[in-house]
Amino acid sequence: MRSSLRGAGAVASATALVVVVAGSWFGYRQLVQPACSGQVQLTVAASPEVAPAVRAEAAGWVADGAAVGGTCITVDVSAVDSVHVAAAVASKHGVQLPGVGQVSGTAVTPDVWVPDSSTWLLRLKNAGATAFAPSNGGSIARSPVVVAVPEPVASSRLGWPEKKLTWSDLLRQVSSSKPLRTGIVEPTRDAAGLSGLLSLTATASASGGDAQEATTGTLRALATGRSALRQDLLARFPRSSDPAAIAGGLGAATLSEEAVMAYNEGKPPIPLAALYLEPSPVPLDYPYAVLPGVEPAKQSAARVLFGALTTPGFRDRLAERSLRAPDGGWGEGFKALRGAPSPGGGAGVTPTPAGNGAGGLDPAAIERVVSSWSIATQSGRMLCVIDVSGSMKQPVPSANNATREQVTVAAASRGLNLFDDSWSIGLWTFSTRLVGARDYRELVPINPLSGNRARLEQGLTTIRPSNGDTGLYDTLLAAYQEVQNDWEPGRVNSVVLFTDGKNEDDDGISQQKLLSELKRIADPERPVQVVIIGIGADVSKAELESITKVTGGGNFVTEDPTRIGDIFLKAIALRPNAPR
Repeated sequence: MRSSLRGAGAVASATALVVVVAGSWFGYRQLVQPACSGQVQLTVAASPEVAPAVRAEAAGWVADGAAVGGTCITVDVSAVDSVHVAAAVASKHGVQLPGVGQVSGTAVTPDVWVPDSSTWLLRLKNAGATAFAPSNGGSIARSPVVVAVPEPVASSRLGWPEKKLTWSDLLRQVSSSKPLRTGIVEPTRDAAGLSGLLSLTATASASGGDAQEATTGTLRALATGRSALRQDLLARFPRSSDPAAIAGGLGAATLSEEAVMAYNEGKPPIPLAALYLEPSPVPLDYPYAVLPGVEPAKQSAARVLFGALTTPGFRDRLAERSLRAPDGGWGEGFKALRGAPSPGGGAGVTPTPAGNGAGGLDPAAIERVVSSWSIATQSGRMLCVIDVSGSMKQPVPSANNATREQVTVAAASRGLNLFDDSWSIGLWTFSTRLVGARDYRELVPINPLSGNRARLEQGLTTIRPSNGDTGLYDTLLAAYQEVQNDWEPGRVNSVVLFTDGKNEDDDGISQQKLLSELKRIADPERPVQVVIIGIGADVSKAELESITKVTGGGNFVTEDPTRIGDIFLKAIALRPNAPR
């Protein structure tokens, strides 16, 4: 990160700045008043690499002694990693983002947020933060996402700089018999990592053959070289020109153009080449987001600040920080990397849409990739419980009249392929009176996938709807107890239950009895997360919520059974980290 390469002091300082709030940046100088009283403070949290430029531009306001309407406006610009602000915003709106983790106890949300990428805004909105509606959102800077490769490796293995390279070229290197050593910063916490993952998995899924197998293989290959922090990943690039060091070091990683330029400015023994692959990945676009709930005076201040950040002078300040202007061009002093697209167009300037083919970002594609990554890179212990009541025979018109059961089993089968062998998974079905008076049947006990995968695959193929009703309460209590009995430390122990109805078992326990039993046996030292996926209009969301409020976990309800696959991924990915 630039904060570590150009001095922590530059990003840690926050300057009180006085500004005029007027209709536009160009008009405010004419509206300056000789004095002001009172004070409204505007807080701005910006990604560390762009924060110094924002702070420097705002410093000009102090010299002008700006004010409006007799009120002083102070602006506090802080350099904060986007993931930390995202965690704070998510917590404020009562949602979770996969892989982001819990917010720091001292973290607060700013008035204006300048994350490094609009993907953060989309992820928050897609997570269910319905009240999260920031205004403005215009970009103030840009940095293309590139694949960083040590120059000797780039020239010997990839034909750089003469050869024009694509993501397909990189995918072949990753999956070859002598694979290129790849790395990635956790894409759930790093926008450049997410951008590269979107491009690489899209290429894998379009490569022909078994698309899911290719995508899963790509995820696992990248997962072996992941780093939690960008500094840690950069430290894995070769630090010596010795051939053994080059061969043993990191061979490729997705980073921003700015990060590669900052790394090379440190004069490392082996500089990094920046590969601008086609199709161009989603760039870092630094949106200027005024967060909801900001009072009118601050909104006016924010509008003036945004105007200041769109001037030619600010473009030059960005160039000093190795950042481009929003249109992909650059200001005076920008030292372009070899092979960098020139201002006005070219690779790395206009992003390829993330899966929707119509311009812009596709929130569903982002959520799918983030969820798949989270599942492929975590480990847990899970009991999968599938409803086989008579209503699961109902056909789904949008799935070529396949039954609800068939759609559900297909989603579970696809999801199973994402879990690696470190997972332990079991399989039950339930209805009413499946085994004598018992409502559930064990098809496969919970065991590691290393020796259990074939049994699970076979078990899924045997699932058929019964003529019974929905014995939800008895089944859920028994499943909870089953997972709790052989609870494993250091992992997420969970029940994932699919159902298309509410409890219809007249001979079983009541809702009140279920909840009281769950409260009685719950052990904070041995937590069991319950995830319930409701399918169709007959599901009682209130019933499901009453259960997950006691157990932890979550419930997801859809009237469209064809969405089960994506919901399943989202449900698993949103689970909290395993207890320590």
